[in-house]
Amino acid sequence: MKKILLALPMCLALSLTISAQRSLPQAMQKLLNAEYAITSLYVDSVNEDKLIEDAIKGMLESLDPHSSYTDAKETKELEEPLQGEFSGVGIQFNMNKDTLYVIQTIPGGPSERVGVLAGDRIIYVNDTIIAGVKMKNSDIQKRLRGKKGTQVTIKVQRPSVKELITFRITRDNIPLHSIDAQYMLDERTGYLRISRFGAKTYEEMMDALSDLKKQGMTQLVMDLSDNGGGYLNAAIDMCNEFLERGQLMVYTEGDNSPRNEANANGYGDYKDLPMVVMVNQYSASAAEIFAGAMQDWDRAVIVGRRTFGKGLVQRPIKFDDGSMMRLTVARYYTPSGRCIQKPYDRGNKKAYEKELLDRANEGEYYSLDSIQFNDTLRYTTRLHGRTIYGGGGVMPDVYVPIDTTEYSTYYRDMTAKGIINQYAIQYVDKNRKSISKQYETLKDFDNGFVVTDAMMRDFIAMGEKDSVKYDEEKYRTSEQLLKDIIKGLIARDVYGDQSAYNVIINHRNRDLKAAIAVLNDRERFDRLLREGNPEYERLVKKHDE
Repeated sequence: MKKILLALPMCLALSLTISAQRSLPQAMQKLLNAEYAITSLYVDSVNEDKLIEDAIKGMLESLDPHSSYTDAKETKELEEPLQGEFSGVGIQFNMNKDTLYVIQTIPGGPSERVGVLAGDRIIYVNDTIIAGVKMKNSDIQKRLRGKKGTQVTIKVQRPSVKELITFRITRDNIPLHSIDAQYMLDERTGYLRISRFGAKTYEEMMDALSDLKKQGMTQLVMDLSDNGGGYLNAAIDMCNEFLERGQLMVYTEGDNSPRNEANANGYGDYKDLPMVVMVNQYSASAAEIFAGAMQDWDRAVIVGRRTFGKGLVQRPIKFDDGSMMRLTVARYYTPSGRCIQKPYDRGNKKAYEKELLDRANEGEYYSLDSIQFNDTLRYTTRLHGRTIYGGGGVMPDVYVPIDTTEYSTYYRDMTAKGIINQYAIQYVDKNRKSISKQYETLKDFDNGFVVTDAMMRDFIAMGEKDSVKYDEEKYRTSEQLLKDIIKGLIARDVYGDQSAYNVIINHRNRDLKAAIAVLNDRERFDRLLREGNPEYERLVKKHDE
């Protein structure tokens, strides 16, 4: 009887709470009652904040693959790369085993101003040793980043100096660039690689295009390979530069979100610039919006492989504690009416994430014959009425298979162990001055520097020290690929140019070679924009049969 009496006050409180919630919808009453019962009656103590967060996550996970919840810390980390800047010390760094190695200082940034140099090794940050302790990159960044105006003290080891050098650095805003590379491929072809769609991407693109135009650009390769997207407004602003007045760029629509259209204003500076857009299976979201708009208006030839297929629109809903829910409220559609989003089963995120692997296993990346088009997914472009395909990503006008002939398990193991990066860092550390003296410009380096057999013997030995067994046959399979990557990494570290690695590695880029071939064959370029790719027709027929 005593136990029953003790339970009565709690039951009465629960009853009163339930009564007070009668005006709420039944489903909401149920949720609140469950939360109240758990926090009030559960046998052990519970963290109410975490309980609510887990409930939100559970609800979102049952909806679609892109609705998500992030706490305050995760939200800040998620938004930072798209904001266009962060506050820190202004260095590019790499980890050579357990040592933080400064690749470059940001020009005009805090570290450069106090005298930090490329090649310095950071040993201490605010009296905390970071060398030799296997610290994660994210943990190092936490120590180096901070509010603008705050100070951080670092101690560095410099090859030419016996003692550690101490620098007191005042943190400042550091720009995050969206453009990985911009340069002229030849006398008339500009190349622009954009890695993300951030707050300042449009401004960066316009500056880059202006610079390329001054160098003689009359045609452009826009590389959106591996671009995972970002802000919708950035994609719209970019599209606007290439389309005519009134042309639809993208529209969104959902059951609870009426159709919302974005149309070009006609003031773009590059509406007549011949262009190829490069994409691959990792191009997603805003990158797909841009590529889809260019394809639907017969404005550019799309080259590469089918894009990711991320066409769900998330609305950020921020909470007072800094956390955020990104709720899917609509779908993206290209001007022809194609839904960019690939199919998914609600609540089965694992299968959704595995879809790219399924494409590989089915051969989509390696052979056009492995691709099948469902006839119901036919669409027509807005200008010339040529056939294109939808239903999950943007299918390029020119398909380029991945070349796997140079891949081997030896290459895989040397990459996985980080030997390629470690070797490049070590080589630059010993030879930076001689390289800079012998090759004054990146172009000189590109034309003259050769990765020698002696260098590769050192590279192989470094791998063996890290338990990567040398295999002659597999090494020969990947030899040229390894040499090219090493040369590209050396160029990046020596010249501190965002374009450096791409300048070197693009010599072997099959997608880029296909893009250049299309641009330089103006008859084929125009035919693709008027008639589409005739190869795709047999794939539809084959599927229908």
